[in-house]
Amino acid sequence: MDEKDFYLDAIRDVVPAHKENEIQHVFYSFLELEHLYDSAIEIVKTQLNIFDNEFSMRFQRNPIHHIESRIKTPQSIVGKLQRKGFPVTPDSARENLMDIAGVRVICCYIDDIYAIANLLTEHSAFSLRKVKDYIKNPKKNGYRSFHMIVDVPVHMSTGKEIAPVEIQIRTIAMDFWASLEHQLHYKSTGNQAVASTLTDELKECAETIASIDHKMQDMFKQINQL
Repeated sequence: MDEKDFYLDAIRDVVPAHKENEIQHVFYSFLELEHLYDSAIEIVKTQLNIFDNEFSMRFQRNPIHHIESRIKTPQSIVGKLQRKGFPVTPDSARENLMDIAGVRVICCYIDDIYAIANLLTEHSAFSLRKVKDYIKNPKKNGYRSFHMIVDVPVHMSTGKEIAPVEIQIRTIAMDFWASLEHQLHYKSTGNQAVASTLTDELKECAETIASIDHKMQDMFKQINQL
């Protein structure tokens, strides 16, 4: 099932079939919503690259290793709205879902994470909506990352729109752990014994990786002092 068919099927579940014009209107509103969030992501990525290039010029190094981005699929948007009991409409998605647009920033060192987060927070065009620091306060499974949601202004032909973008900032080591943790838990689904053992071992790995992150940070500082 392609994106259009999925949206149309979900919309027809909540809009009477005889109101075809309304169904089409809601469908195209969802497409406009995707364009808005995609544009917001590009604005955030552009600003991050500006920061990274400035660091390269001023300090002869790049704090950002690479940047990833994603927009929730139609299936994810509709499914999350339905699970939470919200109307399946673009307005409902904008009001109730803060993670439709996501940007992941992979940094070299822990200090770089906070430097980038501070620059984004202080940016005059962005408005900070929410912060969760899972580096200072890791999740129970050992997950570490810095999460923030910023409202991004997007200037469309019809005027200025605001779109929230979830930004996750983590080190290369944190990203390595998170990627494999997700993969291993997915493969262990259905086997409670394996899942339980994995949880303890993954947390231990997270602690080891965090220790290495701090050691790498210390070595970097020592080299800079020479």
